[in-house]
Amino acid sequence: MYQDKTLTCRDCGNEFVFSASEQAFFAEKGFQNEPSRCPACRAARRAQNGGNNAPRQMYEVICDGCGCTTQVPFQPRGDRPVYCRACFEAQRANNRY
Repeated sequence: MYQDKTLTCRDCGNEFVFSASEQAFFAEKGFQNEPSRCPACRAARRAQNGGNNAPRQMYEVICDGCGCTTQVPFQPRGDRPVYCRACFEAQRANNRY
């Protein structure tokens, strides 16, 4: 059904093969566009953007619900309450209905 295609990388201009198995994978995932970068340029771009392996900046705060010290993945602005995980889940459960 699929056949190997030769594409040109938009970053480096080199040709690369978009294999039949890669095309099947793209179709299975619902991707509609062919890749525009070669594997080397894709890897370089991921590394430049931090990839998915970059450690997340955490901020230490005091929970407005129970007063314990906890860490959150955002810097609090001070205009809204900040909760630990347990208090956040309890607050969310109360606000559902």
